[in-house]
Amino acid sequence: MRIREATLDDAPGLARVHVDTWRTAYPGIIPAAHLAGLSYERSEARWHDHLTGMDGRRFTYVAEEAGRVIGLASGGPERDGLSGYDGELYGLYVLAEYQRHGVGRALLQVVAQHLATGGFKAMVIWVLKENVKARAFYEALGGVLVEEKAITIGGAELIDIAYGWPDIQVIAFHAEIGYDDGRPNET
Repeated sequence: MRIREATLDDAPGLARVHVDTWRTAYPGIIPAAHLAGLSYERSEARWHDHLTGMDGRRFTYVAEEAGRVIGLASGGPERDGLSGYDGELYGLYVLAEYQRHGVGRALLQVVAQHLATGGFKAMVIWVLKENVKARAFYEALGGVLVEEKAITIGGAELIDIAYGWPDIQVIAFHAEIGYDDGRPNET
């Protein structure tokens, strides 16, 4: 596995990971019609726009294996004005068959490192309250419950909760996360 910054050429792979992970993670949480209506083409266009519109403070990483994008993470400045948090992990998605192999943990750490080296002090991520698998992942990596808010996706009223790391250095450079030099292992 290799983790690197995303390029415009990654837009199709980012779209595939984004759509496929939503379809495997959110059945029973997000309305089925919304999940069925997800499109690789529309997602690819959004990722293309996202990658071309990055302002130097926002960024996206991909995890790839044998040239195939298997996961993604994006981050930048915190967007909701949460007190005490200046950085945000906007999203982290790993294809189902690669979960529980350290890919998500490596992506989270790379985002934290990027934010920390950019001068950010704390990081937050929003996750659907009903996504217990993702919540357990963030809690296992030291994320603490910070805030919650109501959101609407596909016509459904949902609760989004924020997990935070008040000291980004802990997640960015903590050896126990599975790395001995602060960089993801290349396996």
